[in-house]
Amino acid sequence: MAQGRILFARLVELLPRRAFESAVARYAGDRRVRSLSCMDQLVAMIYGQLTGRTSLREMVLCLHALGAKRYHCGIRRAVARSSLADANESRDWRIFRDTALALIARARGELPADPELQALDAEVYAFDSTTIVLCLKLFPWARAYHGKAAVKLHTLLDLHTEIPVFITLSDARQHDMESLDTLEARVGAYYVMDRGYVDFARLYRLHQAGAFFVTRAKRNMTFVVRARQPAAGAVLFDQIIRLRGYRSRQYYPDMLRRIGYVDPETGKRLVFLTNNQALSAETIALLYHHRWRIELFFKWIKQNLRIKAFYGRSENAVCVQVWVAVITFVLVLRFRHRHQLPQTPSEVMSVFSAMTLEKTPINQVFREIEDHIQKSPIHKQLSLLEL
Repeated sequence: MAQGRILFARLVELLPRRAFESAVARYAGDRRVRSLSCMDQLVAMIYGQLTGRTSLREMVLCLHALGAKRYHCGIRRAVARSSLADANESRDWRIFRDTALALIARARGELPADPELQALDAEVYAFDSTTIVLCLKLFPWARAYHGKAAVKLHTLLDLHTEIPVFITLSDARQHDMESLDTLEARVGAYYVMDRGYVDFARLYRLHQAGAFFVTRAKRNMTFVVRARQPAAGAVLFDQIIRLRGYRSRQYYPDMLRRIGYVDPETGKRLVFLTNNQALSAETIALLYHHRWRIELFFKWIKQNLRIKAFYGRSENAVCVQVWVAVITFVLVLRFRHRHQLPQTPSEVMSVFSAMTLEKTPINQVFREIEDHIQKSPIHKQLSLLEL
């Protein structure tokens, strides 16, 4: 264990340096750069995410206060606020997107898979979006409706490892189902969505690509039951149907499966729609139950990362900050898994925000925290993310 290195440096070393350098060369990120390199920009933005800096001015002030420790963080030169602002405004955000995708690919190979979903022996994704409200005066390019500004964050979450595979930003006025056009379906993969994504033409494209989807059926859907399968327990019915509407039948001419299910915990009645004919009805219900993890992901990043307030006002600066937030999230997960830390990702983030520049051995830092929690008389109190 290297005890002479600060905690922040141990985190940053998990970055895919070769993939980052390739992305910088691909998009000419360091072309005509005199002071602030792309790596300095990335490390400074990660520092701002971990420590919760509210503005570029505050971030730069804290980085200047580090003095010689700034070099040990991975930043070779002093950072000027104007240089960092210009870099976020002008440097191609795809540099950080490609870096995040390379980091995600490594993390998916390292992090343990969900045991309930591992039996499927297939990729399982949840697809959903969340809206980030902005100030119209500061972000006029993001005009939404009723004099407000907002952007939508469309996310494809790998349910095995609970990390985002891809994220796109769009106009808040765009309907969620339109984002399915950007989805590159993988053969044999399962895509779990809520009923806001029920568009039969787009769902049929997923079906033709060899992928499976699980969603909620709309109440006004018209159909004809072609066959019924045995149902018992929490399963109310299991039907093979064909759409009856003139247009919907043209958009989706094949058979569909409609499943009625009662949640044993809440007693809520749910009706699922899928193109998979082989899985049991209980497994289909389990897949949709895991869709809730993407809601928890949106909640986590909004509570723990700088994702609702932005350092820059241009669309490029917003995209840069979003992808740096994703990089920070995946780095924390890899760091937690690599050192086998018992703390939750939120607790790891809290420790980093307070001990970013400490040289204490990692296991000692988190072991002392765990010992303190176990000795505390209120250690059985649930945390917010456990509710």
